[in-house]
Amino acid sequence: MKSNPSVQFCFVVLFVVGLLQACSPPAEQSTDTPLPAATDPLPSWVDGPRKQAIIAYVEEVTDSTSSSFIPVADRIATFDNDGTLWSEQPIYFQFYFALDRVQALAATHPGWKNQQPFKAVLENDMETLMQQGEKGLLEIVMATHAGTTTDEFDSLVTSWVATAQHPVKKRRFTELVYQPMLELLDFLRANDFKVFIVSGGGIEFMRPWVESVYGIPKDQVVGSSIQTEYEYNDGNPIIKRLAKIDLIDDKEGKPVGINRYIGRRPVFAAGNSDGDLQMLRWTDSNKLKTLKLYVHHTDSIREWAYDRDSPIGRFDTGLDEAKAKGWTLVDMKSDWKTIYPFEKNQ
Repeated sequence: MKSNPSVQFCFVVLFVVGLLQACSPPAEQSTDTPLPAATDPLPSWVDGPRKQAIIAYVEEVTDSTSSSFIPVADRIATFDNDGTLWSEQPIYFQFYFALDRVQALAATHPGWKNQQPFKAVLENDMETLMQQGEKGLLEIVMATHAGTTTDEFDSLVTSWVATAQHPVKKRRFTELVYQPMLELLDFLRANDFKVFIVSGGGIEFMRPWVESVYGIPKDQVVGSSIQTEYEYNDGNPIIKRLAKIDLIDDKEGKPVGINRYIGRRPVFAAGNSDGDLQMLRWTDSNKLKTLKLYVHHTDSIREWAYDRDSPIGRFDTGLDEAKAKGWTLVDMKSDWKTIYPFEKNQ
């Protein structure tokens, strides 16, 4: 697959298929001494500065005697989805859904076999598909994501995630979630943090499965969206999805989405790419004590290794800023004992 490496193109791919301070360790506990298994909230994390920074932060801001104490109502944590909670290579997972929808709808659109970009999809010609640029990708989204009701789209996504497999990993897409991040979500919730997904992916693509996979309720998802409209439909109320963009929840759109749907500035934010940088900056501006976390994809064996030059999940400016500001930069290869949940049983 020949991909355009520009940041703008990467963003468009994300949207069109989407329509989600390093702290010192506690004085009483050395970073060289593993936590007892029974009390370790992050067992899949290697004991070290990143793990201890997270634990120290949570302990400090939930201690009512601490000057950094954060009231429960303000304990807002936001997580990107693609590349932060589950994998995103070689293309964003929702793109696979869009491509499968083209195949499923082809019989009712016979003209597609001679019409780009659909012809490229039907012939599995990814190089030609990417050459169609933004306009072609947008055509695919509008043809596969609009024109249905919200209930119909929910059903389509639910059926797809139950059976579709990643072409490289040969696992269902929802199996390719990160075990260390699942533990982090649990740890935060156990300490009265309210956890949201704030993703460039589609809000209605994520809602059908996030609760069963992440334990995050569907009303705690912020994502890219297309416009919808209400119809009474002869006594049967429906909400119909339109072929019009509503919100692009990436880059500058993430703080906008947070303000629109959450109404509180996060104190904890996690991402993995330049598309998450504005969300982490927005969190960093909170007057309350914050933690900004970046997942750095460094494991080419168990997952993928990529950052500055990747057309998917590009991590360049954000990487430099995270280092310069001392944010918590998680090295996937050295900080995570396990990547995926199924590895625990292998």
